[in-house]
Amino acid sequence: MKASRLVSILLLLQTRGRMTAAQLADELEVSVRTVYRDVEALSAAGVPLYGDAGHAGGYRLLDGYRTRLTGLTADEAEALFLAGAPGPAAQLGLGSVLAAAELKVRAALPPELRGHADRISGRFHLDAPGWYAGADETPHLPAVADAVWHSRVLRVLYRRWREPTDVERRLEPYGLVLKAGRWYVVSGPGPRTYRVDQILQLAPADEEFTRPRDFDLAAYWRAYQRDFHDRLYRREAVVRLAPGVSVDRATNHRTEADGWTRATVPIESVDHAHAEFLRLGTGVEVLEPPELREKIALTVAELAERYGNFRTHGGD
Repeated sequence: MKASRLVSILLLLQTRGRMTAAQLADELEVSVRTVYRDVEALSAAGVPLYGDAGHAGGYRLLDGYRTRLTGLTADEAEALFLAGAPGPAAQLGLGSVLAAAELKVRAALPPELRGHADRISGRFHLDAPGWYAGADETPHLPAVADAVWHSRVLRVLYRRWREPTDVERRLEPYGLVLKAGRWYVVSGPGPRTYRVDQILQLAPADEEFTRPRDFDLAAYWRAYQRDFHDRLYRREAVVRLAPGVSVDRATNHRTEADGWTRATVPIESVDHAHAEFLRLGTGVEVLEPPELREKIALTVAELAERYGNFRTHGGD
């Protein structure tokens, strides 16, 4: 919609300064001609917008001009308050900052959008950790976050899973990631990923580092997760699934005459797959690998023996 696009142009120039018509067109995914028309519309509406010619030219707002957030749509206002994360912010030592920011944004919203924001924050609450996962103790998280923000080197004593378990590391913290209630710090050189709750001791070094300009934290994390899953699920199991039963990551589906589906499932290990498939009860039959099928068969036999007396001496 044109109105939304005009607000976007205004906010882009307000936050980024001078931008060319081509840059605005790329950002908004429209033609340069459309940007020209939109700029004319803004100027006609009284927005102090100026265009400079030449190689270093572009559009800019009059120095000191600011706009209130009246251009927010109802959906955008709701999303803004739904995205608030008071728990993680408090862990980072930013709880009061987040609260102050929300108050300022709410005050800047027009009354009709303020009602939407209040309603969404009163009806949705984000709680990242799982039910059966205890909260990790992360006493060093605020110090790590401060080092991330100020590009300061950290020297830590870190506990890893393999020997030697406790090692000293020099970290150049590029960014923090919260995944399923657990904090990770992505650090150079490398970069490499560390669990913040496994930092045993921390000492800020009197040293700054330069964060790589081309480093994209979100892109790195996506690639890290893909690599993690590729390394984790290196084996495969062939299973038959009862009608209505499905398994994540299953491939090569083939429906058989009895209605069951034969599929291939990546597995981390025989022990892990054993526990996962047992949860499906009679809805799955493992065909391969032989050692997994045998392990499940032995467990089922033990369960049958343990509960066998129930059928003989059970209740009515």
